[in-house]
Amino acid sequence: MDLAVVIVTWNVRDLVLAALRTLQDDLDACGPAAETWVVDNASADGTVEAIRARFPQVKVIASTVNLGFARGNNLGMRTIGFGANVPADSLPHAVFLLNPDTLIQPHAVRTLYDTLMADPQVGIVGARLAYEDGSFQHSAFRFPGVIQACYDLFPLPARFYETPLNGRYPRRLYDSNIPFPVDQVLGATMMIRREVIRQTGMFDEQFFMYCEEIDWCMRVRRAGWDIRCVPTARITHLGGKSTSQVRPESFFNLWQSRFRLYEKHYAPLKVALLRQVVRLGMRRKIAQAQREAACGMITANQRDALIAAYRKVAAL
Repeated sequence: MDLAVVIVTWNVRDLVLAALRTLQDDLDACGPAAETWVVDNASADGTVEAIRARFPQVKVIASTVNLGFARGNNLGMRTIGFGANVPADSLPHAVFLLNPDTLIQPHAVRTLYDTLMADPQVGIVGARLAYEDGSFQHSAFRFPGVIQACYDLFPLPARFYETPLNGRYPRRLYDSNIPFPVDQVLGATMMIRREVIRQTGMFDEQFFMYCEEIDWCMRVRRAGWDIRCVPTARITHLGGKSTSQVRPESFFNLWQSRFRLYEKHYAPLKVALLRQVVRLGMRRKIAQAQREAACGMITANQRDALIAAYRKVAAL
């Protein structure tokens, strides 16, 4: 087997069925030889039964609890054989971590795989992403800093949003159709060389959701591997369909993971600065939620849930 595909899903049955259809069509047309694994995080919408009925070749791991993104993917990789004392040649050459809210465009998987295998220095590759309407979506980023947090929390000049100050790579790199080096690729489409997983381990399971791919890419880069975005591998990413089901909880999970990332990789002074920025930002968001409720833009219950999440973040 050349490739193992791992998809972690939670209550997005129709989306994962569409993802599996486009994935299987692409693999059948272009290869490489692959097995697909779906780790279901205790969905209540019939995901497991639907996959088994429509895609009997897909191996389904039905968790009885919601493991989150990191633990779910790690469970899939461990089931394949990573993390165990097994010979390297019994493992697939690469693992493709794929979100359930993706649609594979023709030749995308083969293009990613061939790019990864063509250069022994490359440890991870990611696809060029587009939104559902076909518009451009950033799929690779520079490692985050305090300025990126400011862009999330405060009204800064829009002309800087698409610049390196906000962790973005220029559009011309995507339009060149040549793989280009990046700090990290988005976890939605992340193909990792076998040797990288064996050397650096898998996701840090302290990250329940968000930032786990940034952490892993940091470890991979420090281990001496290159990471590249591959513009000719195109995938539609519908984006955030699972996490949008629990907006306040997702917001808290995001910032909890960001603090964990900073504390793990950055100096204490930078972490302290981030905390001050975030506390100011939470005050602004609390005031915004109160204004939106007063104007009828959100309900009182929504306001209270958001404010509770903002206060929890401020207390991190």
